[in-house]
Amino acid sequence: MKPFRRRSIQCILPLALLGTQCVNAVSLDLSDTDSIKSASKIIADEMVSYYTGYRPGDVAGNLPSPYYWWEAGAMFGSLIDYWYFTGDDTYNNITTQAILHQTGSDNDFMPPNQTKTEGNDDQSFWGMAALSAAENNFPNPSSDEPQWLALAQAVFNTQAARWDTSTCAGGLRWQIFTFNSGYNYKNTISNGCFFNIGSRLAVYTGNQTYADWAEKAWDWVSAIGLRDADYNFYDGSDDTINCSQIDHDQWTYNAGTFLIGAANMYNFTNGSSVWEERLNGIIGNLKVFLKNDIMYEAACEAAGTCDTDQQSFKAYLARWIAAAIVKAPFTYDSLKPILEASATAAAATCTGGTNGTSCGNKWYTGSYDGTTGVGEQMSALEVIQSNLLTVVAAPVTEDSGGTSKGDSSAGSTSDIDQSDLDKSVVTTKDRAGAALLTVLICFVMIGGALWIMI
Repeated sequence: MKPFRRRSIQCILPLALLGTQCVNAVSLDLSDTDSIKSASKIIADEMVSYYTGYRPGDVAGNLPSPYYWWEAGAMFGSLIDYWYFTGDDTYNNITTQAILHQTGSDNDFMPPNQTKTEGNDDQSFWGMAALSAAENNFPNPSSDEPQWLALAQAVFNTQAARWDTSTCAGGLRWQIFTFNSGYNYKNTISNGCFFNIGSRLAVYTGNQTYADWAEKAWDWVSAIGLRDADYNFYDGSDDTINCSQIDHDQWTYNAGTFLIGAANMYNFTNGSSVWEERLNGIIGNLKVFLKNDIMYEAACEAAGTCDTDQQSFKAYLARWIAAAIVKAPFTYDSLKPILEASATAAAATCTGGTNGTSCGNKWYTGSYDGTTGVGEQMSALEVIQSNLLTVVAAPVTEDSGGTSKGDSSAGSTSDIDQSDLDKSVVTTKDRAGAALLTVLICFVMIGGALWIMI
């Protein structure tokens, strides 16, 4: 990781945009909503201090070196979550500006400045940010701009068209173009994000076609061995050997993306026993990434070898644990303690840097470990603000208050039956799923006390 000089928050952002003063350390009381919001604010402010894309002459949506394009998309996804959980709209304008600037000429997150190096997983993190905006009713762009739901649908459509059966009996490649290193690698995160987006679009739209594709992705990952019988999710495999050998590295974000996808499939299928069993399997094996319920990146943290990307991975596990609880409330008792223990531990590391608010990477140590960056801030932000999940309204769907406009034909649909995506008739099964979701939403909105009763 290249050194990144820490700077005062107030030197990075205009005071009118930041709206806060620098403070030392981050205190957190999980029993106090205001304390959670205050801690989240401090951490978000420092995270955004790395971003310069709002400046005249800079590129909206890009983070400076050493951060890759995909992590910027992930960061703006965390700011959408920040607004959703706290109600603070400080960063809404720069978030909207950044996402819209990076959509590309075809509104599918394939901008010309990135396509030469862009992977399926990179595109997905921007698509998932747009999908979160739709689910959370983040303020919509003007009518002449691309809309959140349509952007997510475009990512899904372009990736479904890339589903490759020429090797390994299917799956998405890591890279999109043949000239990129990694084109021969079929990795779990690319296929997991496709599963993630498909399952969430199924719930949001009520359309069975998205669920069918999500099921297809799950089945392929399982058949190839990227998911084993114990619900270990491995990194990927090489298609030049027809995926006959597996890279057994495990990362938090792979488990996380399948966790939230499975929770949405559970929700969409009216709580089917199949998806309940799969959810329980994933949750049971999260122990791979836990020390006394505190999240850690097992493959690199202890050795101190986590790179810039990997320092952000816990952010996505935290994000998707919270979302899984909402879509499958029976998981609350198993998952909420992880958010609580990890949030307390993460806050204890946020004592570094010039302002005493830089968060560390190794939460389980109980103190700042000297690492500093967007990934560390984003991870702490997501795990802390996610503890507000019981005091905010549940995410919406098209049938339960969603306002984002969709476009089922957005992006490439060459491998998709367009008539399926254009269905306007909702089946009885779909309506039953929507009814179940409405009931689940009611549970979430009641608040913390009722969650404990559940």
